[in-house]
Amino acid sequence: MSSTPNTPKGFLPRESTPEKLLFYPKTVALVDITYYFINHYLDVKDRTRDQMLQAARSAKQNIIEGAADGLTSSKMELSLTNCAKGSLRELQGDYEDYLRTRNLAFWGKNHPRTPALSLFCRNIRKPEDYTLLISKMNDEELANMSLTLIHQSVALIRNYIAMLEQRFLKHGGISENMSRARRDNLNIHSN
Repeated sequence: MSSTPNTPKGFLPRESTPEKLLFYPKTVALVDITYYFINHYLDVKDRTRDQMLQAARSAKQNIIEGAADGLTSSKMELSLTNCAKGSLRELQGDYEDYLRTRNLAFWGKNHPRTPALSLFCRNIRKPEDYTLLISKMNDEELANMSLTLIHQSVALIRNYIAMLEQRFLKHGGISENMSRARRDNLNIHSN
């Protein structure tokens, strides 16, 4: 339905889907990788298992909920997206702890494998492409791939939050848009 000059514009933004966000597939891959990782490299009695899986899952689920809630609440979308970032930081700490406590290498900026891994994680967007690889990697490789995905996801989320802030400043929130649409509707029908 097209808008004519005598038809008020709607006040709801278009519904967002998490699949359109570049960081969402990375969080799905992190859930899969973390599930594999904890079941292959952590003792069944290790409490970190549940914490790592919950952090990965929480990041993914908060992105889904934030995208859905963003339809009616900019505040909730910002809050949930920021919670997703916090969950990723928690997961980052667990992977870093794993590497440190087992004297395994953390592939920082100067590690020879970092550029290829960063490029791979930047270019691969389908979670199932990661799933094909995880059984071929050892714990050090998986932990470093997870850390790379986390760093990239956090950077993308930071940019997305900045975009949400600018969108709010430019267009306002749902309450403002509802009031504006109501006034426009009254003005159209009174003419």
